[in-house]
Amino acid sequence: MRFDTKIGIVVRDDLAAWQRLNVTAFLAGGVAAGFPELIGEPYEDGSGNAYLPTFRQPVLVYAADAEGLARVHDRALARDLRVGVYTEDMFKTGHDEDNRAVVRERAADDLPLVGLALHGPKNAVDKILKGLSLHP
Repeated sequence: MRFDTKIGIVVRDDLAAWQRLNVTAFLAGGVAAGFPELIGEPYEDGSGNAYLPTFRQPVLVYAADAEGLARVHDRALARDLRVGVYTEDMFKTGHDEDNRAVVRERAADDLPLVGLALHGPKNAVDKILKGLSLHP
C-alpha cells in the first residue's frame, strides 16, 4: 500500500543502542500525539484480549551524523513541517518539563540534536531526508 504521507525518524549514528531506541520511542510518541489521525484502531486477538492501536502507516528510521541531523532540521523548518526533536541535553533530565526547558535554552542552530521526527507529504519528507540511509 502506498501512502501520501511519510513518517521519518532520524537518529544520530554514534549513540549507544539503548539511546537510539529511547530516542526513537520518544520521537514516535511525539508524532502520535501531534498527528492523532495517523493512529489506527485498537487490536484484538482471537481470545478477545484488547491491545493498543498503532500507526496506520510505516515509520521509517534513518541514521545520520550530527551534520546530517542539522541538515534535516534546517530543511524541515524551511518547509514549515512540524518537527519533533530530541537533544543530547535531554539525556540528563528527569522529566518532560525539564526536557522542554533544555530545548528552550538554545537557539535552533545551537541544538545538540540526537534525533528528529517528522511527518508530512511524502515528496517533501523524501526531499528532506535525501541522502540518508535507513538505520541498520
